[in-house]
Amino acid sequence: MSRVEEALRRAQAEQATGGGSAVEEPPAPGPVADLDPEVLAREPFPLEMPERRPSSGRKVAAVSNRATVPAAPKPEPRSDAPTPGLLLERIDRSLNEKVVVDQNIDPASREQYRRLAATLHHAQAANGMKVVLITSAVQGEGKSLTATNLALTLSESYHKSVLLIDADLRRPTLHASFHVDNSSGLSEGLTSHEQRRLPVRQVSHKLSILPAGRPTADPMGAITSGRMRQVIEEAREAFDWIVIDSPPVVLLPDANLLASMADVSVLVVKAAATSYDLVNRALSAVGRERVLGVVLNR
Repeated sequence: MSRVEEALRRAQAEQATGGGSAVEEPPAPGPVADLDPEVLAREPFPLEMPERRPSSGRKVAAVSNRATVPAAPKPEPRSDAPTPGLLLERIDRSLNEKVVVDQNIDPASREQYRRLAATLHHAQAANGMKVVLITSAVQGEGKSLTATNLALTLSESYHKSVLLIDADLRRPTLHASFHVDNSSGLSEGLTSHEQRRLPVRQVSHKLSILPAGRPTADPMGAITSGRMRQVIEEAREAFDWIVIDSPPVVLLPDANLLASMADVSVLVVKAAATSYDLVNRALSAVGRERVLGVVLNR
């Protein structure tokens, strides 16, 4: 009997008697399956990425004790239509007909958000920018909704990996919009005496959120710190886009320091409400040379 036949016969005998060991199917790709593993392996990494889902425990037939079963890659979306159903279910009902993944949104509004995303997409192709700051002169102008819809458009229509950061530490809202835990977030990470990872919440295949954490009355020292700059620089390595929902800038003494961490800024202005003087002051606070453009809202 040849050695090959002998090896085959031995293997069949082991399987018949239960001597062979089944190979456990590896866990399905987790939320960070499309992130660069070399980037995630670096230490220290200030962003705590979502963990991989646990194994289902299903078994597959063994070929040998060293056999491995590669996980099937996730197919890339082929349509620019929003992810149906599941993503919209994660968004708060107060935003019904206001977010681009809602089929009932005014088509003209969706198209305007796509035009904004297209402008940024072309700018990225031209100069490699990744970090965009969405801000306004005062509260209530729609900057958080603009940041949300921009992040959704870039992730769902352009299929880019996006990190949406809630840097409005006085009045955070993004955690409520997406129903994610806000017991710990950016605020705790920036003010902690020890270096700690910041929790990133995955809300879709391409979109992640870094919530603000518990509100604080004096956040500027934290969000203009070197630690905040480190978070943004590390995020550049892991995501195609970083969209920052910033505090209103007119009353912030260090607004230009926060804006300097981004590649560009977009100023949201509420039509027939924000005064010309406030807009001018906001432009001066951010730095006119850093403002890519203005979104005239409502």
